[in-house]
Amino acid sequence: SAHGGAFSSQYVLAVGSSVFYAMFYGDLAEVKSEIHIPDVEPAAFLILLKYMYSDEIDLEADTVLATLYAAKKYIVPALAKACVNFLETSLEAKNACVLLSQSRLFEEPELTQRCWEVIDAQAEMALRSEGFCEIDRQTLEIIVTREALNTKEAVVFEAVLNWAEAECKRQGLPITPRNKRHVLGRALYLVRIPTMTLEEFANGAAQSDILTLEETHSIFLWYTATNKPRLDFPLTKRKGLAPQRCHRFQSSAYRSNQWRYRGRCDSIQFAVDRRVFIAGLGLYGSSSGKAEYSVKIELKRLGVVLAQNLTKFMSDGSSNTFPVWFEHPVQVEQDTFYTASAVLDGSELSYFGQEGMTEVQCGKVAFQFQCSSDSTNGTGVQGGQIPELIFYA
Repeated sequence: SAHGGAFSSQYVLAVGSSVFYAMFYGDLAEVKSEIHIPDVEPAAFLILLKYMYSDEIDLEADTVLATLYAAKKYIVPALAKACVNFLETSLEAKNACVLLSQSRLFEEPELTQRCWEVIDAQAEMALRSEGFCEIDRQTLEIIVTREALNTKEAVVFEAVLNWAEAECKRQGLPITPRNKRHVLGRALYLVRIPTMTLEEFANGAAQSDILTLEETHSIFLWYTATNKPRLDFPLTKRKGLAPQRCHRFQSSAYRSNQWRYRGRCDSIQFAVDRRVFIAGLGLYGSSSGKAEYSVKIELKRLGVVLAQNLTKFMSDGSSNTFPVWFEHPVQVEQDTFYTASAVLDGSELSYFGQEGMTEVQCGKVAFQFQCSSDSTNGTGVQGGQIPELIFYA
């Protein structure tokens, strides 16, 4: 009967959620054939129902936040946890700022922490993403205040301008300098403009219409005059993030007839036990005095190129390693093998590493190394090139 059907669904909901139990059977329960659930999106509610009826969790990117809200409101912890896990796995630079604002709204400290890891390490990509323009103003202020942002201040300034334009549109205001200043409020004065180089300031912020002429004038004086004016912008540079180095050899050597490059590939596979961001590689240089190398570095996962860079570096004849950077730090997931490669070109004989380790503990991160089939120039776990991985964690 219809009545029986209604009863059974009430029963399933009441067993699965103490909030529904109180709605149906508690002191405040109302006898009604319809119950209104005002603030939960229908799609999210269906996912909640499906979970309560069948224990199946079926999440999708565009409804997962609404589902998290429903799961928290109706106290269904297993579903809430699944939502947070789903968000953590799909977290990347382009959605990190939006998820940060949501995780603060839903009071999910672990997710907030994960968002910060991505925003700090991949600050430039996060600030330049479309998602950054969608955040609320309080989140904007929190991000722009952040000490650990690993990027140039000019990037922060541009991002704040992009946000201000988007906010004017949201409020239906014409995009004028005055309105942009108005929607930004104090957020504009959180940008550490004086920490840019004079050149960056002159070619960027000084030519944007958002600073008043008086502000621009004062900042120019602040850079150049002995008697510096007082500025309304923070003067201390952000700390950013300190790159860490994982060194995989216990010693290095050189021989009179070895290590030549001839444009062949040296590569090594590695895996980590927690998520990190690979920023670059440390490479050996020439064993016979100062020399310049041109190099192509690459990071791959399952044959797919995640990052590469073609650049040059100078070595000074010592057995030190020389850093070569990717354009942006690359997020590397735990427990999966990645391949780091370097193709060097230079006439000089080079140092090489010996007594390589299969496992290296670096702070909180354990690196594991394996030989790579891409390696055609002699590099392996035991010895060879690519002595260092440079990363943020």
